[in-house]
Amino acid sequence: MAVLQKSEFTLALNQISSERGVDPNVILDTIKGAILAAYRKDHPGIEVEEFSVELDPRNGETKILQNGKDVTPPGFGRIAAQTAKQVLLQKIREKEKDAIIEEYSKRIGTVVNGMILRFQGPNIIVDIGKAEAIIPPAQKIPNENYYFNKKMSVYIVEINEDELRGTREIVVSRAHPGLIEGLLRREVPEVASGNVVVKKIVREPGSRAKIAVASSQSGIDPVGSCVGQRGVRIQAVIDALDGLEKIDIIQWSDDPAKFIANSLSPAKNINVKIKEKEKTAVVTAPQEEVPPLIGREGQNIRLASKLVGYNIEVKGEEKKDLPIVEEDTVESAEKKEK
Repeated sequence: MAVLQKSEFTLALNQISSERGVDPNVILDTIKGAILAAYRKDHPGIEVEEFSVELDPRNGETKILQNGKDVTPPGFGRIAAQTAKQVLLQKIREKEKDAIIEEYSKRIGTVVNGMILRFQGPNIIVDIGKAEAIIPPAQKIPNENYYFNKKMSVYIVEINEDELRGTREIVVSRAHPGLIEGLLRREVPEVASGNVVVKKIVREPGSRAKIAVASSQSGIDPVGSCVGQRGVRIQAVIDALDGLEKIDIIQWSDDPAKFIANSLSPAKNINVKIKEKEKTAVVTAPQEEVPPLIGREGQNIRLASKLVGYNIEVKGEEKKDLPIVEEDTVESAEKKEK
């Protein structure tokens, strides 16, 4: 009794065993188990240990044996054929999915294009090409508007394995600092080529980010390269973040004091003293420069501290009053000159 055409059965079996690297015996055992389960469904109450399935791997011929005796019921061939086909197709799909997951596992830490497919509770399911990925709540930009079919760039964070369900899912992010670095690689040829190096990125997603950059080749301005003419390059990155995030491009320096001064942009005329043991920097600035130095709700100084790795303390300089010149003194001085 042939359950499948020889060519179909052999082709499906070989596709899994040869192309996907699965032992044919494992697949055949799975098919036998599924066929026996189908037989038991139609014959409840049978003693399982008395029954077995004989499956010819050359042509897919199937028999139900009871204590070694052929008891295959008439018409069972169609059920066996459907069962065998379903098992083979399921195995093919599983192996294809595994291959796709394996491909994306090699792309962890990169940016890909995505499109929102659906919402699954607090999670967002995104089409990223060959696979679907998940954006969990912690990986969202808090104030971003997410909607069906929205196209956006995402950063591949990890492959998450659910041992209970036996599934693996690709986790992507809109909030990870790596998203900004990947976007810079797209927009700035000098970053893509390695002539400009992104040293560090700190973010408060949907609000502000600071990026420290350095040049690996003389004659290249790393800040200017990232900003672009009239800010066109950095604006493209901001647009990819839905226009929600202000981005400061900072010149990296091996000198901590200089690096800290750079990181506190847009504040000017500041003086930095380093306390290396305490990993603290005392920053002195004119009183009028203190508000932009600290930033709204302390954001500027908070991000700068994370970027440079120092706790930053700010002291405002008091304005020095100019000496008062009495009017009669000026008059007497003029008389002397005459």
